[in-house]
Amino acid sequence: MTVNSPEQLAQTLESAGYLADEGVATAAFLALRMQRPLFCEGEPGTGKTSLAVALSRSLELPLIRLQCHEGIDAAQALYEWDFPRQLLHLRALEAGSESLDVEAAEQSLYTERFLLARPLLKALTTAPCVLLVDEIDRADDEFEAFLLQLLDENAVTIPEYGEVRAEQPPLVILTSNRTREVHDALKRRCLYHWLEHPDLAREVAILRRRLPGIGERLATQVSVAVRRLRELELLKPPGVAESLDWAQALLALGREELDVEAAARTLGAVLKYTEDMERVRAKLDALLA
Repeated sequence: MTVNSPEQLAQTLESAGYLADEGVATAAFLALRMQRPLFCEGEPGTGKTSLAVALSRSLELPLIRLQCHEGIDAAQALYEWDFPRQLLHLRALEAGSESLDVEAAEQSLYTERFLLARPLLKALTTAPCVLLVDEIDRADDEFEAFLLQLLDENAVTIPEYGEVRAEQPPLVILTSNRTREVHDALKRRCLYHWLEHPDLAREVAILRRRLPGIGERLATQVSVAVRRLRELELLKPPGVAESLDWAQALLALGREELDVEAAARTLGAVLKYTEDMERVRAKLDALLA
């Protein structure tokens, strides 16, 4: 799909259920047009991961996701050799030949047949696609350095196999919750955007779009209450996902408005720590005033 402006991209994203503001739509459009990775930072629940999912759906591109974690390495992110199949292949060669050509046998082990592609390699061979590198701040410095060739050249080198280069660069979205600072070398290769929580009107619109059965009054009450929760010093302030969960829980109970009794019964949909729940329960009257 060809997108000619940020406004058109915003409309396209809306068709996938993602209501992008002007800043998000512009950043994503420039990433598409300039074929540059987009580095998205922001508090948890501001829609960073959802943006990549919505781009995949709205642009009708495959989504390939790499979930980062502490200790992730190239074998988990890029490729592995299928050692059991290689061993079976080697035994079959030995059984079928009285004079085995060792060099030819060795070369036959390192072919695409035995290559297990992990997310980064899949993105290079599947492109065009959307590659989501989620929560890059959870990975370590060495893994960041490993990503640089891929972001620079849309290619990786496998020693036993050779270079794998994307015919068309994937649309790369990197996300970070800023649990640590990502190095400048990685940021320099990307366009950057900081995602804020949506304003009140946009959050109401998101609830009404994602939950067609919700009334405007309940959507507004939930959005206002969540915004007030974000102003408290909570261990885990709620994001848009928690707003949706809270509203859906209220609808499941047949509620048409948010009162103190309904809020107390459903706090587990919006708060995830008992300390936060205890603190908020004592302030429900003020929260919903």
